[in-house]
This record gives sequence, C-alpha cells and structure tokens, in this order.
Amino acid sequence: MRPILMKGHERPLTFLKYNRDGDLLFSCAKDHNPTVWFADNGERLGTYRGHNGAVWTCDVSRDSVRLITGSADQTAKLWDVQSGLQLYTFNFDSPARSVDFSVGDRLAVITTDPFMELSSAIHVKRIADDPTEQSGESLLLIKGPLGRINRAIWGPLNSTIISAGEDAVIRIWDSETGKLLKESDKESGHKKTVTSLAKSADGSHFLTGSLDKSARVVIGGGQDASAVTTTDHRAGKFEAKFFDKILQEEIGGVKGHFGPINALAFNPDGKSFSSGGEDGYVRLHHFDPDYFNIKI
Repeated sequence: MRPILMKGHERPLTFLKYNRDGDLLFSCAKDHNPTVWFADNGERLGTYRGHNGAVWTCDVSRDSVRLITGSADQTAKLWDVQSGLQLYTFNFDSPARSVDFSVGDRLAVITTDPFMELSSAIHVKRIADDPTEQSGESLLLIKGPLGRINRAIWGPLNSTIISAGEDAVIRIWDSETGKLLKESDKESGHKKTVTSLAKSADGSHFLTGSLDKSARVVIGGGQDASAVTTTDHRAGKFEAKFFDKILQEEIGGVKGHFGPINALAFNPDGKSFSSGGEDGYVRLHHFDPDYFNIKI
C-alpha cells in the first residue's frame, strides 16, 4: 500500500474532501489556495485563487459543479469547480471556520469564530441556482456557545445541524428555528476540544475526534455518544490508525507524514483514502485488502 505523495501546498494542510463520485479530491491549507486533484493518481488539476488567509474547510456539491470554502480572511467563497472562477463571496466580521452543503445543495451552513466582541455563530445561507442572483443574507443565525465552533454539518434530511468545538460539547440544533434540541453529556462525552466531526455515508451516525485522544460515535437520532477508541500520543510517530467501529479494536495503521496529521478523508468507493499533514503534503493511499485481512 505505497502512497502517492502529492506536493502542491506550501503550508500545513487543514482539510480534505472527496466529491461524491470519488474521482476528485479537494485540499485546503494555510497557504490560502484550495487545490483539486485527480483522486486515482494524484495529478494536480488546478488551484482556486482568491482567499487572503488560511483556508480551513471546503465542501463540493453533489454534482461536482460548485465548491464552497471557508477562510481566516473572514469570507466563505463559492467557486465554479471546472473553471476555478469565483462565483460569490460571503463576507463576515470574523473568520469562517466550517462550511457544509445541505443534501440537495440548496443551502449551506457556515460557522464563524468568536472575534473581538462577537461570539461564535452558525449561519445558514441559501444557495441560488444562478450565481448572479446569489444573496449574502442569512436564513438562520444561531449565536454559538463560548469558544470556537470547529465543525458544523447537516443532519439527516437537513432537519438538524450538528456542531462541535472548543467547549467539547456536541449540539444538535433545529435547522429551521435554531432551537437547541440536544447536547452531549459532559460527564460521558468528550473532555477536551472536539477537532473533527464527520457523518457516515448514510447519515445515520457521526464520528467525532477530540484533543482528549478519543473518537466517538454519535447517533443521528440524538442518542448519547459512545467511545470508539482512545489512543495515547506516541512521540515521533505520526500515524493514521484504523479501528473496527463495532468491536472498537485497532486493526491497522499507516505511517509516513513528517508531522502531525491534520486531515483524513475516505474515498466514497472505500478503496482509498488521503491524509494531509503539518508537513504540507497530501498522501494518497490505495488499500491492499490483504493488509487488513478484509474484503472490499
């Protein structure tokens, strides 16, 4: 399972995202320039130029026509995937940390950081079919909790928004009213900042990662979180680890980066994954089924 080493960023990676078909991989980094690659061979296709700060996250529409990015330059931008043209810029008064298209791509949820006297916030924007008719107005604004919201994503059927961040609490909000529906228990939940939040392909559950060295599964219906794994930090070993989600057992690991791994993404076909590190490299890994003694 020899990785393909992709060098296109000058600063640490922050986020990776495959399109729905799994043939394109989008990468974000602190060098201001999101990049798109062929997902099978790592060939660099192009760069989206226009941000003036670190780009924290991105998402791509289901038809792979539009890309949305969130940046420390206090903007979120819509792009034409093929041409690289900027279609629209959402302007905020603080850094845009997280972006996520809804199912159907008609809405986007964007989070902004606490800044000066402003609290963290969750913004819901309508995405127009015609970029010339795009508006910056928010359909919903949720004033967030203390600390930064590192990630917010749509729940099943776009009826909820799930958020998590520095206060270690996972929250589920009503996407129409902004009402808080449920939050994780502080005793049984994460103890430190939640740094990542990803949903399963079917949207039935979510996986969170935290600075408390654990990953947890959150059921979409609002059930309490359960621990998947807890791992100790091993100095000098920057490794992507694989665990059985049900048995909570480690089944393998992949080394290679020369610094902390900041981003991981699985190809929708389940046959490859990519990792992005503090070293500025994207590594594309194609699975050898015999490596984990599993069937693909």
